[in-house]
Amino acid sequence: MEITTSPFQTPAATAPKQASANTKISSDFDTFLKMLTTQIQNQDPLNPIDSADYAVQLATFSSVEQQTLTNQKLDALAGLMGVQGMAQLAPWVGQEARSAAPAYMNGTPVTLQPTPQAGADRAILVVKDKGGNTVAREDVPTQSAPYSWTGTGATGAPLPTGTYSLSLESYTQGVQIATTPVQSYARIQEVQTGPSGPRLILAGGVSLSADEITALRSPN
Repeated sequence: MEITTSPFQTPAATAPKQASANTKISSDFDTFLKMLTTQIQNQDPLNPIDSADYAVQLATFSSVEQQTLTNQKLDALAGLMGVQGMAQLAPWVGQEARSAAPAYMNGTPVTLQPTPQAGADRAILVVKDKGGNTVAREDVPTQSAPYSWTGTGATGAPLPTGTYSLSLESYTQGVQIATTPVQSYARIQEVQTGPSGPRLILAGGVSLSADEITALRSPN
């Protein structure tokens, strides 16, 4: 298990990026001055360009330049915040996280936390593969308590290794009253950082953000 970071998010990688941007700004300014000089040289002597127009052009370029520099500083700040956030999540690696993300099944039972609708007298766990196909349906207790999912299909045979979406159908007297996502536990294997901030990588390669985690526990 390791903690990784995207190259463009690290402070070390930000310096070359800023240098490149500064070089581009300098080049653009030189080009702007050449264009302005050419404009002055080729103006109609009987109808010269108003000096106020030159001032407006210079002010416009200066505004664009300042905005570019501001964006550079914001990018650098975002990179530092991403690394800091990843460091804060580092202790989570190796822990088991509970979330509504797809569950990874490889033959080892997965702990689920189903939440049947209040008043339900029957609850059915619905299992779908990556293609959205229903591959299993099984009755589960109507109490909100941990449930061990063994990953068997409709025929009773083990499901192929992979990730599966889980939902819970609640019934009262044969009438379906609700369908809700089912949360499951999975071990956190890695923390990554990218353009959208730190990401947690669960078993099976499932990726999610920290705010999608509803509980943490030590491995059994």
